[in-house]
Amino acid sequence: MSFRLGIDYTPKGDQGEAIDQLVRGVLQGEQHQVLLGVTGSGKTFTMGKVIEALERPALIMAHNKILAAQLYQEFKNFFPHNAVEYFVSYYDYYQPEAYVPTSDLYIEKEATVNEELDKLSAQSRASTAWARPRPTTACC
Repeated sequence: MSFRLGIDYTPKGDQGEAIDQLVRGVLQGEQHQVLLGVTGSGKTFTMGKVIEALERPALIMAHNKILAAQLYQEFKNFFPHNAVEYFVSYYDYYQPEAYVPTSDLYIEKEATVNEELDKLSAQSRASTAWARPRPTTACC
């Protein structure tokens, strides 16, 4: 299955050059590339165009769940004919077990699981066994 953007946007400003450089870097085997830009500059669209040009699945990583959710929604809109998955930790709250020797205090592990995130993450894990390529948004 190919990746085709389902939107009518065209690259603006430096986006075309950035897309070309990123695609060229991947094809030349570059291990690390960085796309910089201010908020609202079109980085997500640029990466969508890179995914479309390379016709390869991608793992999009975000540093927090809010950004991961935003990217997930944007990529679902960009790729309406491809499966876009969402994988994040299903813990809303997690306190690991701990021991404080000075006060001989043991703190038990405590966790709160978000059932909806658990379902989305399970679907994302299951989809890795399927043959259909898909962009996946992931977070910590």
